[in-house]
Amino acid sequence: MQTGPGDNEIIHKVLQGEQAQYALLVNRYQNFVFTIALRYTPNREDAEEIAQDVFVKAYRSLADFRGESKFSTWLYTIVTTTCITFLRKKKIPIHSLDNEQVFEIADNQNSAFRANQVEQKSKVQVLNDALRLLSVDDARIITLFYQAEQSLEEIGRIIGVDPNTAKVKLHRARQRLKEKMEKHFSEEVKDMVG
Repeated sequence: MQTGPGDNEIIHKVLQGEQAQYALLVNRYQNFVFTIALRYTPNREDAEEIAQDVFVKAYRSLADFRGESKFSTWLYTIVTTTCITFLRKKKIPIHSLDNEQVFEIADNQNSAFRANQVEQKSKVQVLNDALRLLSVDDARIITLFYQAEQSLEEIGRIIGVDPNTAKVKLHRARQRLKEKMEKHFSEEVKDMVG
């Protein structure tokens, strides 16, 4: 639940010269931006760099925000374009669970805590690998709903459809994700459930 002044009120103050107010928007949306950036790159440092870049770009473009949609919707667009530009520049390699180093690290850790961390990362990695097998549109709607925690109404605005269509698209994307998980990651899914 959002407390304090609304986004539009903060933006108005920033544009009137109270630049320090921008910190309220950064605090309010830093997890949102970081979560989306992390969807594009598995490297936390890269995601943090992208998030910082996003907030700088958003600050510089704040006068362009017309308030026709929620600030988070406008910010989402900046995040995705910044992520895509970042990845094109860096040509970041995608690491797979097939990489033997992952298992060597897991084998060399004695504590149950470390093993649990590797298991959690494995689950996230399997999910991310499955998401990469989906179409861009399917992966985007699943990311928006589950990781960026956007409402169906907001997702509709972002992708340009009404909320009911967004709900249908989300349902179909979940079905396709389930099919990809069962087809390509059946062993991993059994290990997660079992």
